[in-house]
Amino acid sequence: MTPQLERDQDIGWTDLTAFEGNTLYAIARLQRDDETSYGLAIKRVLQDLYDQEINHGRLYPALDDLADHGLVEKSALDKRTNEYVLTDTGRKLLHDRADRLTAALAGGDGT
Repeated sequence: MTPQLERDQDIGWTDLTAFEGNTLYAIARLQRDDETSYGLAIKRVLQDLYDQEINHGRLYPALDDLADHGLVEKSALDKRTNEYVLTDTGRKLLHDRADRLTAALAGGDGT
């Protein structure tokens, strides 16, 4: 679990666990496909990515941490289900990470 960061503090990719970063990816993928990004849908994407069962005790604390960091917005779909949507900050963090990876693979400096 990542150290608690204040919502107004800048958070970088390295402040996240790998699982939290992959959870952001899962939410972005669901949003791209116009699917509702609720817990079980996110879990399904992550299970495909990890090729193993993802338990609730791992997923929901990660989603709460991402919401606490201001990277996703959590809202109630119904009494039992929450939806998680990337914030502008979360989307920018993913774009910045993708740009750095692309630059590294293309031989750029990745900064």
